[in-house]
Amino acid sequence: MTPSRSRSRARGTAAQVAAGGAADAPRRIAVVGAGMAGIACARTLAQAGHHPVVFERSDRPGGRMSTVDSPFGGFDAGAQYFTVRDARFARALETVPGLCRPWSASSVRVLDAAGRQAAAAPPPREPHWVATPGMQSLVATWAEPLARAGRLLPGLQVDRIGADPLQPGRWQLHTLGAGGARQVHAGFDAVLLALPASRARALLEGPGLPAASAEGLENVEVAPCWTLMLAYPHAVQPGLTTLGPQWNAARSTHHRIAWMARESSKPGRAAVERWTVQASPAWSQEHLDDAPDRVQAKLLRAFAEVTGLRAAPVHADVLCWRDAQTLRPLGRSHVWDGAAGIGLAGDWCLGHRVEDAFISGLELALAVA
Repeated sequence: MTPSRSRSRARGTAAQVAAGGAADAPRRIAVVGAGMAGIACARTLAQAGHHPVVFERSDRPGGRMSTVDSPFGGFDAGAQYFTVRDARFARALETVPGLCRPWSASSVRVLDAAGRQAAAAPPPREPHWVATPGMQSLVATWAEPLARAGRLLPGLQVDRIGADPLQPGRWQLHTLGAGGARQVHAGFDAVLLALPASRARALLEGPGLPAASAEGLENVEVAPCWTLMLAYPHAVQPGLTTLGPQWNAARSTHHRIAWMARESSKPGRAAVERWTVQASPAWSQEHLDDAPDRVQAKLLRAFAEVTGLRAAPVHADVLCWRDAQTLRPLGRSHVWDGAAGIGLAGDWCLGHRVEDAFISGLELALAVA
């Protein structure tokens, strides 16, 4: 049974939010997920005068914009770069001047299934941007005001949503933290899930939750991605700038590899030669449940085949994104059930780009505010 919503829901206009105007009736809103969509949503709600509280199961914000640290420098293990097409995204980036810099994509190569160069990619029609010193820096910087206000709660996984028994018409969240510690966080006027579609759908299957909020999620299709991270510090010596190929990024039709990028070619990065290798959606799905060491060995062999770089890396690691690339999006920017106070956002609503996640979170916040 859906909790009663007898109170009126004051709604700020998009113009009020854009101008930083306060909401007529500030509400306490839970945002689950601190990736791009979740932080874009929460910061917009805060600007509108509401009180968002962001729950994140990882120890820091970022989502698929996370940067994986290593002794040799960081790896953009998820999103490699972003483009800017929406004026609202452009205005938001103006709030962090100098944080993001263009990454030359003129060196991108298109490789055939055997790793041979099939073509040089045409000059990019739009700049390819990266945050510095890692992709995570953009989300982390936007999340800082929330963290300072105590509204960002890392290390807490929301595993159940339910009606608040002490405050009719409101929600409570059950979380699992470090060491198995369980907590209940109550008194929320709305719950916004900025999660992969599969995780959002699982949470909405709980008792007492509105079925309408999950409509269409079963049609969303998202592919996994295995990511390999390699470091070659022995390339940093007099007279030697790289050990690998002369190009810095490539798309490939190799049956295992879809994308490769030399991390050290991005602006603001450490000089140690590092490569991020992302497997194809089909291969990742086929090997989704393989042991990490087995996946690492297979992708390392494929990387050597494609690049001709046979030297053993000093550092190698793999990471599996179970929800990586949207193959079939929801087809609208967000979901908002105002009667129940449940909302959904994520790049999967519109596509798989960083900007899609931002627009989804922004437009959900505008609908709620």
